[in-house]
Amino acid sequence: MALIEHELLGGECTYWACMPSKALLRPGEALEAVRRVPGARSAAVGEVDIDEALARRDSLASHWDDADQVSWLEGADVDLVRGHGRITGVRQVDVRKSDGSEQQLEATKAVVIATGSAAAMPPIDGLDTAPVWDSRDVTSAKEVPRRLLIIGGGAVGSEMAQAWKWLGAEEVTLVELEDHLLSQEEPFAGKELEGALSRMGIVVHTSASTRSVSRVDAASPATVEVELADGQIVKIETDEILVATGRRPNTDDIGLEVVGLVPGKPVEVDDNLVAKGVPGGWLYAVGDVNARSLLTHTGKYQARIAGRHIAGAATHAWGDTKATPRVVFTSPEVASVGLTERQAREQGFDVRTVSYDIGRVAGASVLGRGYRGTCQLVIDSAREVIVGATFVGPRTGELLHAATIAIVAETPLGTLWHAVPAFPTLSEVWLRLLETYRDQHGSEFD
Repeated sequence: MALIEHELLGGECTYWACMPSKALLRPGEALEAVRRVPGARSAAVGEVDIDEALARRDSLASHWDDADQVSWLEGADVDLVRGHGRITGVRQVDVRKSDGSEQQLEATKAVVIATGSAAAMPPIDGLDTAPVWDSRDVTSAKEVPRRLLIIGGGAVGSEMAQAWKWLGAEEVTLVELEDHLLSQEEPFAGKELEGALSRMGIVVHTSASTRSVSRVDAASPATVEVELADGQIVKIETDEILVATGRRPNTDDIGLEVVGLVPGKPVEVDDNLVAKGVPGGWLYAVGDVNARSLLTHTGKYQARIAGRHIAGAATHAWGDTKATPRVVFTSPEVASVGLTERQAREQGFDVRTVSYDIGRVAGASVLGRGYRGTCQLVIDSAREVIVGATFVGPRTGELLHAATIAIVAETPLGTLWHAVPAFPTLSEVWLRLLETYRDQHGSEFD
């Protein structure tokens, strides 16, 4: 078995996404949490130690060194080939190495594409010539920008707005095209997050489009022209611009045209992760590159399924589409899984929703003052099973797997009624949600 890699072994999440971004968020989150607790907040004096915070970020990103990953791979008896791979025929891949030499590889059974995705740049006037940050630049920055403007209010944009504001950025502005942050999630989640960001001094513009960017070089300030919801045009001066408007698959130069697929596009796959349109069933694609679910944990899930299928097991992937868990690690956290209410209705479900403020749960009051956040279940009323869930509030990412299990297992609400949550924990919100549903809809749980 051989693995081809032209960058750092371990991929985006290890070095430029999940790990360093959470390291940047953690100091401010911890300080905020302490300051909510009477008796402890008086001890939380001073500000975040920037040098120490960035050093911790570097450590969690393995100092951008993949030696440990290489050691693990060697222990798994996998050959590592450093270089850029291109498909050249059926089960054939050529590797162009950094020294200019080439190596030809031929698989006996299968080739798996796992090239991931990269930041997508939107068609904004001047953006192609102005030096800007992408998701890699913002998580690996060596200094705190005095002024930061972020184009895009999804998970990356929202997390990095809060992280760098906590770390000392004087001005942070977030511009989102849709009418709420986290546009793929429930509207209430994005609006509650917007309120939290605004309260800490981040300027948020929703329903706003970025018209142009002008900048001479990376050392000079930039001017960004933004059209607001009311048609007003504002010019914002900033020191750094983060573009966080989505991802594109890394398929431009991997030889897809050789097997009849389109370079630059996602590799469409079936539920065995086998590439569609390629005869013989030898080509697989897992992770962001197939666009089923652009998340690290679902990419790992797909890799496990593909590996089992290549080995001859009768298995297929469905958990990554039915119950995809998603967490935005801001404060408050936004954790969701499955379908939003709108998505469920579009798919033909007759749904009911039930919501509860997690701040009313005893476990939240134990954590400190001022914790609030809406938790909502989307329920298929015909079967009384959950098809979607969203939790906004403190550490709600840790509540998410219970919802994921309930959706995957299609567990009836009447059965969940007997899953007793410990007191006083945040998990008690499950009991409150079920009680509220029962009272609103007259359901009887035996």
